[in-house]
Amino acid sequence: MVSERGQVHTLEAIVAGLLLTSSIVLALQMTAVTPLSASTSSQHIENQQAASAAGVLAIASRNDSLRETVLYWNSTENRFHEANPTGFYTRQLPTALGRSLQRTFGDRGIAYNVYVSYYKSGQPQRKPILYRGEPTDNAVSAGRTVVIANDTRLLNGNLTRGPPVNSSNFYADNNGEGPVFDVVRVEVVVWRI
Repeated sequence: MVSERGQVHTLEAIVAGLLLTSSIVLALQMTAVTPLSASTSSQHIENQQAASAAGVLAIASRNDSLRETVLYWNSTENRFHEANPTGFYTRQLPTALGRSLQRTFGDRGIAYNVYVSYYKSGQPQRKPILYRGEPTDNAVSAGRTVVIANDTRLLNGNLTRGPPVNSSNFYADNNGEGPVFDVVRVEVVVWRI
């Protein structure tokens, strides 16, 4: 009788061990690593934000709102039209590019800055067009170039054609060859808040 009890207890221990091991294996199989798992979710979101910014810039380049933003320069006040005294916007760009950025990122908890890079007196410069704060470590960026011809005109505050660009009334210098005044680069930096 005692030996039968020992065998029953041993059998119970083996069955309990198998059940415990099976439960652990099943639980591990049910936990999958997906693109939204903690280890990869940040990179996935950053890739999405970079692609969205690149898409907005591509559309803006195609419909000429990128050029419109670059040329929306108030030469008498030496800043963008309707910008704050520091020379850039802090809320929204008053151009079609600004409306596109707001539709894409505005209500999604995503902040963005817009910069323009150019040359002045032979030195590279980077000027904020829209500045909403210091980007975090997980910020991503996308950029697009705009070619400005010698016969290009600045835009007035009401988006009508203004005076022709030249080195004295525009933030960039005439660095181009032939019919090109300059090539500037617009960059959008995006990050989660």
